[in-house]
Amino acid sequence: MSESAGLKDVLASLPDSPGVYRYYNDADTLIYVGKAKSLRKRVSSYFNKQSQYNRKTEKLVSEISKIEFTLANSEFDALLLENNLIKQNQPKYNILLKDDKTFPYLCILKERFPRIIYTRKYIAKQGEYFGPYSSVAAMKNVLELVRQLYSIRTCTLLLSEENINQKKFKVCLEFHIGNCKGPCEGLQDESSYLEDIVQARNVLKGDLSIVEETFVHRMKEAAEKMEFEKAALYKHKLELLEKFQTKSLVVNRKLTNIDVVTITSSETEAFLNYLQIKEGAIVFSKNIEVKKKLDESDQEILDLTVAELRQTYRSTNPEVYTNLELLLKSDDFENVVPQIGDKKKLVDLSLKNALYLKKEKEIEKESRKSKKNEVLTILQENLRLVQFPKIIECFDNSNFQGTSPVASMVRFVDGKPNKKGYRHFNIKTVVGPDDFASMKEIVTRRYKRIMEESGEFPSLIIVDGGKGQLSSACEALKELGLYGKIPIVGIAKKLEEIYYPEDPLPLLISKKSPGLLLIQQIRDEAHRFAITFHRLKRSKNTFHTELEAIPGIGKKTTDKLLAQFKSVKKIKEASFEELVAVAGEKAAKAIKFL
Repeated sequence: MSESAGLKDVLASLPDSPGVYRYYNDADTLIYVGKAKSLRKRVSSYFNKQSQYNRKTEKLVSEISKIEFTLANSEFDALLLENNLIKQNQPKYNILLKDDKTFPYLCILKERFPRIIYTRKYIAKQGEYFGPYSSVAAMKNVLELVRQLYSIRTCTLLLSEENINQKKFKVCLEFHIGNCKGPCEGLQDESSYLEDIVQARNVLKGDLSIVEETFVHRMKEAAEKMEFEKAALYKHKLELLEKFQTKSLVVNRKLTNIDVVTITSSETEAFLNYLQIKEGAIVFSKNIEVKKKLDESDQEILDLTVAELRQTYRSTNPEVYTNLELLLKSDDFENVVPQIGDKKKLVDLSLKNALYLKKEKEIEKESRKSKKNEVLTILQENLRLVQFPKIIECFDNSNFQGTSPVASMVRFVDGKPNKKGYRHFNIKTVVGPDDFASMKEIVTRRYKRIMEESGEFPSLIIVDGGKGQLSSACEALKELGLYGKIPIVGIAKKLEEIYYPEDPLPLLISKKSPGLLLIQQIRDEAHRFAITFHRLKRSKNTFHTELEAIPGIGKKTTDKLLAQFKSVKKIKEASFEELVAVAGEKAAKAIKFL
């Protein structure tokens, strides 16, 4: 494991070996996990070649305060370890394959006269599992085929030898309609029942050719013995099997035990499709969307996804077909990038699914954007704005009985909250509860700063309040030379009326207008943001007042104590020695012996 010394010492100590490295920030939170063929070269490259990286990677590097590493036998082993660490810790700079959906399995239970059940829970000790299946319908089709081909019981009776001998059970309707041979009454022995289970296992595994050969052999054997009814029964089962195969076959039946993973991507997301192939049929299919965190390449994402998918869906298939060659090689499987024939058809089919997912998500995104634009267009019409209101900023004041006056500003871009653009303001130049003067101060400070930093001005300013607050905000804009250049309106709290500057009458907008509803949403968000900040400040002031009332405790000591213990309650509960360590013996005595 790594040393806890400075980053330079850690970088100097890194081995030239495969492994996994972990980056932590100042709060000792894991922020990134990576794999490397050479830990020394890979980790050092982050610090030696920063100019070559994009802004996201530069941001990651700026947050690193500690590095740890773990050695691995190979780069592929490092990939598996990296994948497990990402799933366990979900670092903010790593891509995540999120999927809350649980897939159905079929399970042959470990019991006498085993049943075959379907479940979404994978409990290895319970029995032998098959799947997962991509849908309940696909799973039920397989289970229905098994029940048509073999006499597998569906009851939940405890068929111990003792219970059967004591004649505790009676056959049910399933026996009378020919779906069960009555093991509950001892009408079917355990060995013949287990023969059916062996054959059913082949169906569940997808080895249909073995099942087909068995039925053909039994049909011929019955015909030779002149047992034509039995031969007809096996012929019927062969027809069921062929019908099932016809529905599921996509390519050559000789192509079996194969994983297919393909990828296509946009600037910010990657879209993948995963297929499991058994005897030319798709037995499992899964689409995956991955959000890029550090502009990862398609091959990097494909490597990680192949490893995780095989692990998650317990695949042991010896071949993996992809549309891009994997960067990492594994002893567990062979990577193939087919160019012609049936193998290429499989990859093309998978890629077609990935491209469809990409197109579907793009349409979804455009639809959401269109709806937002539609609301903003309505707002533009409602307020008779010349400019489309792409960026909206809203101001709100908050104080409690004249104490701790604060203000907030929220920023919405394209109709959605832009939380990085939110701002809190401590009122600096106003004494007492003067909402009008406070509004003028914060509007002045906000746009003066944007002018100084050459920032982007909003397309619309909203003031939470009536004519008084609106007039104060307008005064600020006039002094800055911005009045008339940026549209500004006020929203009065009681009647939800919209006011323009210098207009005594409110603007009439339908209460059901999406434009007015958006203004209300933005106003409510500004109010929530201001109230949250105000409560925090008021609580902090209460702590300071209570502590500073103790003789011998000043502001600096109070700040130290609150930084260490977080609350007055915890300060009072602290031991004398803990208080001495933070504030000194004199302050500790003052607190303890008050």
